[in-house]
Amino acid sequence: MTPGADGPAPRRRGRPSRTAGAAGPDARTRILEAARAEFAARGYDKTSIRGVARAADVDAALVHHYFGTKDEVFAAAVEVSFEPALDLPAILDGPSEDLGERLARYFIGVWENPVSRAPLLAILRSAFTHEAAATVLRGFVLRRLLERIAAELDVPDPAFRAELAASHMIGVAVMRYVIRAEPLATADPEKIVEMVAPTLQRYLTD
Repeated sequence: MTPGADGPAPRRRGRPSRTAGAAGPDARTRILEAARAEFAARGYDKTSIRGVARAADVDAALVHHYFGTKDEVFAAAVEVSFEPALDLPAILDGPSEDLGERLARYFIGVWENPVSRAPLLAILRSAFTHEAAATVLRGFVLRRLLERIAAELDVPDPAFRAELAASHMIGVAVMRYVIRAEPLATADPEKIVEMVAPTLQRYLTD
């Protein structure tokens, strides 16, 4: 008798295939975490869809299913990496005369946290070395961060002002956390907030 003719074939024992558990509720989360780790470790150029799939223990087709192209995977990794910086109500709510200080303190706080700093460093480094990564990061920062800040500003040229503030903060991040230029690299975070806040305030409200 042919095996399985009168019923289901016996199940094979051993490790399940990578696709067997890949479609579970945590598959997308695993892919996203793997993508962030791969971009952090290898940069944009050397990260591949297959590498992300291998790190997440799924098939490459599933990565394409959830995220599409490599640029779209990178965009999703950018978003999850910037998640701590997206809680803008804490910054925008409050007296307008203190906005610069709140923004500076929140920004430095995100970078001082080792958990959020590591992926942000990887994202910045990738943007420096690959135009596609820079395009993704630029679009995300403009769409998700600066537009929301600009919408709350009751001043002329709010978008331009928000971009100036962002350029100032990103410059601080690059010098302190990427290039590690002294004395900025080891300066007290409170000293940085004290020095940066008035400039941000001028950009945003004066």
